Amino acid sequence: MAKKVVASMQKGTNNHTKCIKMVKSEKTGAYTFKEEVVLNSEIQEFLKK
Repeated sequence: MAKKVVASMQKGTNNHTKCIKMVKSEKTGAYTFKEEVVLNSEIQEFLKK
């Protein structure tokens, strides 16, 4: 029964992607990771920020 619930929840999530971008801190020079779930059409905009 749990498999049916999980399978039905995944039907509408195909147009989103989890993007991970590495960002360098100006203060310390250390790298951090920025994660965000965005629409497939907005991936390039996320990476340009």
